[in-house]
Amino acid sequence: MSGLNPTATATATAPSGPENRLYWALADCWTIVRRDLTHLARQPSIVAWQLGFPIVSVLLFVYVFGSAMDVGAADYESYALPGMFAMTMAFGFMNTAMTVAVDKERGITDRFRSMPMAPSAVVTGRGVSDVLHAGLDLLVLAAIALVVGWRSDGGALATLYAFGLLLLLRFALIWVGVLIGLLVPDQEAAGNLFALAFPFGMISSVFTPPSMMPDWLGTIAMWNPVSSTANAVRDLFGNPVPGGGSWIEQHAALMAVVWPLVITAVFLPLAVRRYQRLSS
Repeated sequence: MSGLNPTATATATAPSGPENRLYWALADCWTIVRRDLTHLARQPSIVAWQLGFPIVSVLLFVYVFGSAMDVGAADYESYALPGMFAMTMAFGFMNTAMTVAVDKERGITDRFRSMPMAPSAVVTGRGVSDVLHAGLDLLVLAAIALVVGWRSDGGALATLYAFGLLLLLRFALIWVGVLIGLLVPDQEAAGNLFALAFPFGMISSVFTPPSMMPDWLGTIAMWNPVSSTANAVRDLFGNPVPGGGSWIEQHAALMAVVWPLVITAVFLPLAVRRYQRLSS
């Protein structure tokens, strides 16, 4: 923790005038990013633990349940694996909430607040480091998907855009996780919220088309942001997309951008405001 004070790093290069505030906001944000990435590099078991559930789910649904699943596609793997990518990005906000809750409980957040740092640095730094972590998660999952037979037939640019949409969903949900982590009393309470996160990822088009669900449940699944991202990336990957006549399903590519922007616009200011109002 001793090397985290931004004031001690780049005073000589700091600009003066109107750019000063922006400069220190960016410098402080990068300080938090370096701190989080350093912890990640020193504790690779965290990455292994966080990837455990999606990896086991991939193997389970491909090799155990895959032969019994009928979604009208040529093969279930091509349908389910893009959905698994989206679900992994969605579930990532609980890892964010847990990390923020741990830092708060151990007094690290209070120490940051006592430093001469930009008020938004801890929150935005957490967001940047989590996006980088999510990129690593996607890389590992994509490698595993390739091993089990999944392929993207949408071309290089479409594939890159699809992964960009997945990271955009993760970026938006980071702020939900930060807000939850700041609101819950301790890390145990943050862990218990997984019971709420699980339906968020599962009641979607990740594993089965909403048209195969009861009408009321299918409607909820259609309007789930995870479904919009999953359907959009399936189309970009050239994989089977669930058929449906609803507006939300026909405009999945649009909503895969709109949903994250709306979530970010709502929860990012709430997270920053909650951090600024924490009791000393």
